[in-house]
Amino acid sequence: MIALIAVAAGLGALSRFSVDQWVQRRVGLEFPYGTLLVNTSGSLLLGFLVGLPVHEELLLVLGTGFAGGFTTLSTVAWETVILAEKGRLTEAAANLAISFGAGLLAAAAGFGLAQL
Repeated sequence: MIALIAVAAGLGALSRFSVDQWVQRRVGLEFPYGTLLVNTSGSLLLGFLVGLPVHEELLLVLGTGFAGGFTTLSTVAWETVILAEKGRLTEAAANLAISFGAGLLAAAAGFGLAQL
């Protein structure tokens, strides 16, 4: 089981990197839109998985493994610090507020979708 979770986490991390790079190439590097998309969609996925009547092992592999590897709090923190260090305090605060707010709403939406 641990090996499956580790493989899923690795795939999640590779997916995160790919999605983030794809977004940043299209919209630029001024604001961390890629991380915002990754964390919001990962929260939606995790909320959906938690709302489904799935076997606990599958939830561990997909939720803890893939979604855990896909999403990243540390990158949000680091990108927020970088924005603040550049004197872009409004954007730093917006990054935190939008990231956490969108993540919570997405998780709730995912859970709600799974209940349909």
